[in-house]
Amino acid sequence: MDNNDEDRTATAGDEVDTDASTPEPAASTPEPAAPAPEPATPAPEHTGTAASTDSGEDEPDVTFADMGLAPAVAQAVRDVGYEVPSAIQAATIPLVLEGRDVVGLAQTGTGKTAAFALPILSLIDPSLKKPQALILAPTRELALQVAEACVTYSANMPQVNVLPIYGGQAYGIQLSGLRRGAQIIVGTPGRVIDHLKKGTLDLSGLRHLVLDEADEMLAMGFQEDVERILSDTPETTQVALFSATMPAAIRRISQKYLTNPTEVKVASKTSTAPTIQQRYVLVNHRDKLDALTRIFEVEDFDAMILFVRTKSATEELAERLRARGFSAAPINGDIPQNLRERTIEALKDGRTDILVATDVAARGLDVPRISHVVNYDIPHDTESYIHRIGRTGRAGRSGQALLFVTPRERRLLSQIERATRQPLTEIQLPSVDDVNEMRMAKFAQSITESLDDPSIALFRRLVEEYASEHSVSMADIAAALATQSRNSDDFLMREPERPQRRDDRRDDRRERPSRDFSDGPRPSRSGKNMSQYRIAVGKRNNVKPGSIMGALANEAGLRGGDIGRISIRFDHSIVELPADLPADQLNSMKGIRVGGSEIDIRPDSGAPSGRPSSFRDDRGGKPRGGGHRREDRGDRGDRGDRFNDRGRGDHRDDRRDDRGSFRREDDDRRGGGFRGRSGGGSDRH
Repeated sequence: MDNNDEDRTATAGDEVDTDASTPEPAASTPEPAAPAPEPATPAPEHTGTAASTDSGEDEPDVTFADMGLAPAVAQAVRDVGYEVPSAIQAATIPLVLEGRDVVGLAQTGTGKTAAFALPILSLIDPSLKKPQALILAPTRELALQVAEACVTYSANMPQVNVLPIYGGQAYGIQLSGLRRGAQIIVGTPGRVIDHLKKGTLDLSGLRHLVLDEADEMLAMGFQEDVERILSDTPETTQVALFSATMPAAIRRISQKYLTNPTEVKVASKTSTAPTIQQRYVLVNHRDKLDALTRIFEVEDFDAMILFVRTKSATEELAERLRARGFSAAPINGDIPQNLRERTIEALKDGRTDILVATDVAARGLDVPRISHVVNYDIPHDTESYIHRIGRTGRAGRSGQALLFVTPRERRLLSQIERATRQPLTEIQLPSVDDVNEMRMAKFAQSITESLDDPSIALFRRLVEEYASEHSVSMADIAAALATQSRNSDDFLMREPERPQRRDDRRDDRRERPSRDFSDGPRPSRSGKNMSQYRIAVGKRNNVKPGSIMGALANEAGLRGGDIGRISIRFDHSIVELPADLPADQLNSMKGIRVGGSEIDIRPDSGAPSGRPSSFRDDRGGKPRGGGHRREDRGDRGDRGDRFNDRGRGDHRDDRRDDRGSFRREDDDRRGGGFRGRSGGGSDRH
């Protein structure tokens, strides 16, 4: 690796453009997690999909056995049932094995994780108990996914330890793993920087550095952290950079820190997996919950993810579904990491059937049970839609994607169809008669199943005795018993009564108070009184609202509901925080760095004369005054979710959880290590 500014772009001879389809792998693939190639039309986030361009040329016939992997790694690949590498794997693995720096340009779902994990594991020295490879991922969820994949691929290397380090997990677990000499570190930039500052992570012997989803890391404000990490690694370190796009900032990093990198390009023909059936239903916003309930009644599903826009919506919808008898749990950026992991485990083992999630909170999830993805709230962009439905239809399995569309959202539906290059099929909501017919069929099925219960003989004798003593028919007794287990009033669905439209609705909206700030505290959505605080970074520092929110949430320990609106000015910014913020907490926040500068936070003394005091839209638009917001659009809380969950990766809520470093089954459990699960690796990128 070279740390000077010399131009290191690859020459034409160094560029590898992989533009072909690969054959389908063996049908015995047991898990969706690893990057087994898929049919010739790949899809983002469809694990193991081989990418292709419009040329349609066939890729050279090559197998993993031909790639020069270490025997133990090659055996692990065979153990999970994969034979043929995807395009990015076929092009990248030999380069990494040769020690070359690599820039891989590929969309999610093309098999990037195995492209760098397999050759790096082949080059690891198991006897050397110190960090030899560092893999940076933008979010803690993705860091865990990559770490688990590395554990799967190193299943036959008992002396190799993989350690994920990320925000939200207790430092003690990570320190224990580092002391044991983990050779492969998978972490988020924020927590890696923390360990470097504390002197607990030694990169002096680092041989391999991987930047996974580099464009995402930079878009989330990690550029300074990434460059700091690159600068602290030895010049001899091999660097592999993977990105879906090549913005100018990525190009500059490649030129500055990589040595004569070979650029590997992989493009895909389609955006979604052909195994996913995509449907939509037109529904008014006020009817969405009832519509969802009807679909649950008649749709045969194993496990399901419901996507909503905001963190508060995950909690509210999950609660309402539980009240209707469905096994549902929320997952969002405010949920502690240990609870998050337990929720996902419950989804995997069947204790939970429905996960209500925000976009970022569900990123990287790969649960074989997920048969359906429902976009309860339509996503803001087509890329989010593609990522969402990629949670199902993986590794050749079929999947169902359902989109709720309100009348005002038809335009977004057209955009999604153009992006996915597949028309979505409109379906009609199940009628009341459809639901009742299904309920009666399920009731009959439950009777049939109960007839095989060994304990039925006892109850038959009791019922016969009762019928004889009271001269009651068997049918009446059966009906009476049924009412004990099911409320007859709720058993059959009735047509809902439509509420009267309020004529004074528009007048009420006009009377809503302005959202401009007054001089005193104002209540937030969560009911807290909020005040304005001034921080010493602004537009000249190239900061974004998300960078500020991520820093405050992750480094100051603030929750999403504690952070209000953010206004970016030229040389400073104004942010809403709780009015009763303790002085010691405020002082501790002064040293937080955003955009390379300390924020030096302090209460705002008011706007300068002649300047408006109202906050501007986070996107730099017009001042945000009063007026109503269409309920279809939801509130802006999803921005907070985006940066709470995908921010600096070092949230200070260091509750000790039960998942530490990934370790071998025969290792001792001192330090709370997380055991690697065989067959659980995944290539979700």
